This record gives sequence, structure tokens and C-alpha cells, in this order.
Amino acid sequence: MMRKSEFLDTILKENPKYDTELIGRAYDTAEEMHRGQLRKSGEEYIIHPLAVAVILAELGMDEETITAGLLHDVVEDTQYTMEELTAEFGDEIALLVDGVTKLGALKFESKEARQAENLRKMFLAMSKDIRVIIIKLADRLHNLRTINYMTHDKIVEKCQETLDIYAPLAARLGIYTMKMELEDIALKFLHPEAYYDLVEKISERKEAREEAIQRVIGEIKNSLDEICIHYNIYGRSKHFYSIWKKMTYQHKNIDEIFDLIAVRIIVDTVRDCYAVLGLVHTMWTPIPGRFKDYIAMPKPNMYQSLHTTVIGDSGRPFEIQIRTQEMHEIAEYGIAAHWKYKEGISHEDEEVKLSWLRQALEWQKDVDDPKEFMESLKMDLFSNQVFVFTPQGDVVELPAGATPLDFAFKIHSDVGCKCVGAKVNGKMVTIDHELENGDIVEIVTSQNSPGPSVDWLKIAKSSSARNKIRQWLKRENKGDAVDKGKDLFSQYLRKKGYDVKKLLVNSYIARVVKEMNFKDAGDLFTQLSYGGNIQTKVANLLQSYEDAKHVQAEEKNKTLMDDLNEIHEKTQKRAEHRKEVDKETGVMVEGATNLLITLAHCCSPVPGDDIVGYITKGKGITVHRRDCDNLKSMSEEDRQRLIDVAWDPEMIGKSHGVKICLVAKEQKGILSSISKICDDMDVRIEGLNAKTGRDDAYIIDLQLGLSGVGQVEKLCRSFKNIPGVMEAYRGKE
Repeated sequence: MMRKSEFLDTILKENPKYDTELIGRAYDTAEEMHRGQLRKSGEEYIIHPLAVAVILAELGMDEETITAGLLHDVVEDTQYTMEELTAEFGDEIALLVDGVTKLGALKFESKEARQAENLRKMFLAMSKDIRVIIIKLADRLHNLRTINYMTHDKIVEKCQETLDIYAPLAARLGIYTMKMELEDIALKFLHPEAYYDLVEKISERKEAREEAIQRVIGEIKNSLDEICIHYNIYGRSKHFYSIWKKMTYQHKNIDEIFDLIAVRIIVDTVRDCYAVLGLVHTMWTPIPGRFKDYIAMPKPNMYQSLHTTVIGDSGRPFEIQIRTQEMHEIAEYGIAAHWKYKEGISHEDEEVKLSWLRQALEWQKDVDDPKEFMESLKMDLFSNQVFVFTPQGDVVELPAGATPLDFAFKIHSDVGCKCVGAKVNGKMVTIDHELENGDIVEIVTSQNSPGPSVDWLKIAKSSSARNKIRQWLKRENKGDAVDKGKDLFSQYLRKKGYDVKKLLVNSYIARVVKEMNFKDAGDLFTQLSYGGNIQTKVANLLQSYEDAKHVQAEEKNKTLMDDLNEIHEKTQKRAEHRKEVDKETGVMVEGATNLLITLAHCCSPVPGDDIVGYITKGKGITVHRRDCDNLKSMSEEDRQRLIDVAWDPEMIGKSHGVKICLVAKEQKGILSSISKICDDMDVRIEGLNAKTGRDDAYIIDLQLGLSGVGQVEKLCRSFKNIPGVMEAYRGKE
């Protein structure tokens, strides 16, 4: 544990102007209240708030924030009250501590409900003072640095929550130093094999990369010196999580990641930024589509820089980033840079740069369901963004996958409610058209528009748009009418003696909607809410469907019995020529003999697989794997033909043929790697066929002789680790 003098010396190195009297009193209070408490590691608990305060000092936060960091757990974990804290340290620090404090004393129905309410509370506190979330991020960062002392389940839960909530929040605030460390630690514990494999691969190439980057830096320096621009230049490495994410989602190996290492050039002015960009493009050939101007169009978190990827002399691409010193400070520290370099954030800056938070607070008030709240939170705050333009050239930020409806409601509620269509880049599109970066969007409205329908809730991707649609439906009583219609109609059916659950199934409702020419199910229930003859007509239709279903079921049962009798007759005749037919497949049917049994070609079951039999008319019993796709899509009537079957114990462990498919990019040595893996696992290659697929990939079909079904999964995992192999899965015969 750091003594008080050592702690104060540490933070004074970051800012000699800190009020050590205030921070010193907070140290004394935290040390006294946490005395005797231990962390999971067995260390004194005070180590944690001290570490949080140091992280905040390193970010350059003010003394009030550091004081709140020292005290952030005293109200939650000790007998110290919020009233005592307010009296001793004032309202401002009390607000910060209260914003970070969890809702520990309240009872919740589920984990999701607790998490949602804690986040609501934090957002509300953030709206009053953004320093709340910066303290929370520092708290989470130190907890992750020491997370190895927690149970495995707790580690997984906290790391996943970090990737879902806290790292994206750090990105939204532009605090990339914190974001990158949070993501890398979470990756290390959630995917340890991938993490350490990545560390090893990057270390192997480190010397060659550094040599190449120093050569590039030397060339740029020579050119910049000639045009007399003041600059700083250095190389920077991409963090592990970012590399892993690209490799995973883009199916790339590490050699295909362009910006593994980048050159960063820091200059004095915006004019110099563009001058350096032009110089770089005369030295190397830029890759089309890889240039991004975040100076002209900053990210929502205030990030500004020029990014370009060029082809080096060796033929390998590399990235160059160009920015001013002020842009660099914002890029590293985000909103915290206002305290580190500008002595706080002005009210005007806060309003502009935290508009996303204002929007979140607007819609979150009306969302009661915890799951819906969390999904909306991830979509609106943490999803990728698209930037589109109004016809006047104004930039509008929307979540990825947004439609013209989202754009319309972002402009104004009235525009959204009167929307009847849209033009994107001058061409008419439907309102569910997915918008892309750079699109110019124009909304077509009409005074005669009927307004939003329930279907619009499925089309809109942003929570703010969906919230406005719900408000309109509620105001027009259409949303209430749907619920009212469902309730009234259910009551009507019960009075008539109908089985409500059987009649109100989706397939029946869809048939009623189509037969009676309703727009959708919502329209149907809205009409039903008015009662009258329509209820009788719909109920009669539903009952007719149910009656028809019973008749069909009886006919199918009769057919099933006929099929079984036919199978027995045919297999009895075959038994005269071949006894114990099931020995050919190794499958047994309990309580039955002399049945014709075949293995399904769609899923190719092998001894050891979990299997089930299907009575096939005229073909006996066909054996499928229980996870066969054909069984998953089977109707309830067809499921009546399924029967229990089992493998002959003597067959399990014997060699049998299995097909495995690989999807790969052309890579030297793939076949030899496949052969080596098979040799190591004592698997016989009985056949191999390769053919060209889509996107320059090709498909390798392997016919292998295995001795156990457990080998299939192990083989697929091993094949996926071969450079160039993107997929490996069990194929159909």
C-alpha cells in the first residue's frame, strides 16, 4: 500500500497544482473507512481506490475527480453515509461519488434488471457531470488489471460486460488509451489461446517490422526537412484486440492486416496536415478506398486525423496518420483532455460533444424492459455509425443499418410521421432501404400520410425513432388498440368454449390476415378491439382451421399405421435372404427385428453420434443424427414418425468414414499441413477433392477414416488453425 506522502508525490508529478489538503483529507477518510477490508487477492482494500485515483491523475483529471475516485466505494462498502460525505467534502464531490455508487440496497428480479438500473443511474449522473463515467472507467480498469483473483465465471462475466459496455463507452468519450487496455485484458481472459498465439506471432515478426518502419520514417523525415515543416514522427502498434477482431470477423490471417503498424506524423496546423498528406501520396501509391478524412468530418467522440494506407517499396501496405498536437491530445485522452490541457470543459462544448448522451436519456426514460434497454443501449451508443447528408449538406449520424425512417425521425418527429418515401442519391427507395456512409437522403412527405404503423417498429433501427413511433401509436390509440383487441378477442373465445392457446397460433393468424385482406396482425387486432360481427367471423375461421387440422391428423395417423404394416411385410420377406439386417449399419431398434434400416445421406451418422430413426414410407427406417438440419425443420405431424434407435456397442470404436469440408484461401503448404494433422491423430485419408468456390476461396472435401466421433470436432479445430483455412465443418455424404 502507498503511504499518504508517497501517494501525494505520485499525483503531484502529474499536476503540481493539485489541492493536496483536499486530496489528503480524502485519503485519510478512505484509509480509515476501508481499514480491515481485504480484496480477493488478500491485499488491503485501500489499494483499489488509491489505484483508481492514480489512473485519474494520469488522465489529468481535476482534484475533485481524484477525491471522488478515492471515496468512490466508501458509501457502498462501509458505514460512511452520503450525508457525512456531503458535509465533509461538499455537493460536487458527493454527486460524483453517488453517480458511481451501485444500487446495492435495492432488490431486482434479475441480473439484467440490476445492470439496466445501474446504467440508468450512471447515465443520469453523467448528464449532470461527465466525470462520473470517467471515474467508473478508472474503477473498471483497475479491477480488470487485478481480475485474475476472481472466480472463472466472474472473470468471464466482467470481461464480457467490459467489451459490451465500458470499452465502447471509453471509445465514445475518445479515451483510446483506456479503451485499448480494457479490450486487451478482456481478450486475454475470454480467449486466452487466441491472445497468447497473437502475442507470439507478433513477437516473431517484431524485428522485421521495426526495421521496415524505421526505414519508412527515415524517408519521410528527409522529405519533410526539405519543405521546412515542424513535425514529430514515430511508429505505433495496433493493440491486440483490434487485430484479433479483424482476423476473426474478416477471416484474415495476421499477414493480411494492413495497419498492424502505422506511422503517425504530428504537425502544427491543419494546413500542414494536408501538405504532408500530399507529400506522402507523391512518395508512395495510395490504396483506393483506404483514405479517411476525420479532420473535415470528425468522429462523434471528437477524434480528428487524416488516415491513408499506401503501398511501400517492398509491396507491403502500411498506414500513415497525420494530425495536429491538439488533435493528438484529444485522440489519446478524449474528453479528459479538456481537464488535462484546457482546465475543464465549457457548457457549450459539453452540449455539442455529449449530444449522444442527451439522446440516450431521452429514450431510456420510456423503456421498462431490461433486455430491451440493454439492446437499445448497445445499438444506439455502441454500434458502428453511418454518416449521411441532408440535401443541404448537413451531416446526420445514425446507427449502422439505419433506414430512411431513422433519418426522417432524426430530422423531426413530424417529418417521420408524414414520411411516405425517400430519395437516396437522387433515386427513389423504400423506407426500409439500408443507408450507407456518404448517402444524400431526402425524405418525401405527404399531408395525407396515414402516419406510422406497427410495422414501422421493425423497420426503424434507432431507439429514438422507435420511441417516437411508439409515442405516436399511443397518442392515436393504435398501440393500445392492438393490446385491447388481443385481450377482448381472447375473452370472447373463452366464452365460446374455444381453446385460446390452440387458436391464437401464428400460422392461423397469418391465414386470417391473408384471407380477410388485413394489412397485418396489428391491423386485425385493432379491428377486433371494436367487437361486433368481425369477432364471430374470425373465431369461426380459426375453428375451421383447427377442425381441418384434426381431420388431417387422423388421416396421417392412419397412413402411418399402413406404412408400418407395409414395412413389416417387406422386411419379413427380406429376412428370408438376410438375417439381422441391422448389422450392416450397426443400428438397433428396441422391440423390433427384421426392419430395413438405412443411414441418412443428409447428415451421414457414424457410430458414436446421437441418433434417431425416421419411419420412411416404403424404405423402412432412415437413421439421422439428432442435430440434423432436416429434423429441425420437420413438421409436428412428421415428428410422429420418429422412433428411438441405438448403435450396436460393438460398432463404436471401429473405423468408419466421415466427410469433412474445408474452406480455404490459396496458401502454400495447406495439403501437407492437413496430412500431418491426420497422421498425428492416426486418421486415414480415404479421399480428397478440391474445387473453386466464391471470393477466390476454394473448397476441400476430405473423406476420412475415423475410429471415434469425438475425433471430428478435434480435427475441425486443428484444421482451422492451419494458415489460410477459414472454415472446417462436417460435410454431407
